[in-house]
Amino acid sequence: MNIHQEIKNYIASQPGPKRKDMEELHTRILQIHPTGKLWFLDGKNSENKTVSNPSIGYGARLIKYADGTTKEFYQVGMSANSAGISIYVLGIADKAYLQQTYGNELGKATVTGYCIKFKTLKDINLSTLETAIKYGFEVTA
Repeated sequence: MNIHQEIKNYIASQPGPKRKDMEELHTRILQIHPTGKLWFLDGKNSENKTVSNPSIGYGARLIKYADGTTKEFYQVGMSANSAGISIYVLGIADKAYLQQTYGNELGKATVTGYCIKFKTLKDINLSTLETAIKYGFEVTA
C-alpha cells in the first residue's frame, strides 16, 4: 500500500465529524506545503506494539543528535486523539513560541511547546492555525 492510501485509510477510519475535520486539514496542509514529503506512522514500534497514536507527517527536516548522527523526520504532523485532533509543529527551538504567539488567538485549543490540540475545527481560528503551520515549515526548513 502506498503512503497516500495509508493516509486516506487512516483518515477514513475516524468517526464522522473528526474525519471531515481531518480531511479538511490534510487538504489545507497540502496546499500550504504542496511539494513536501508525506509520512504515515502507524504508532507501532519494531515489535509491532502500539506506542503512540498513528500520525500523518508533512515535510522533512534533519534532526541532529549529540553523537553527531542525523535522522530525517517530518516538520508538521497531524494525529487523531481521544479528545479530537493534534497538530504537531516540530523542531521549534523556543518551546514557548507557539503558546505565546498563537495561543490567545487559536480559540479552544491547548498549546504546548510543539502541539496544538483541539476538539473540532469549529472551536478554533483556522487562519491562526494555518499561520502556525506555515511558520513550522519556514523555521525548520
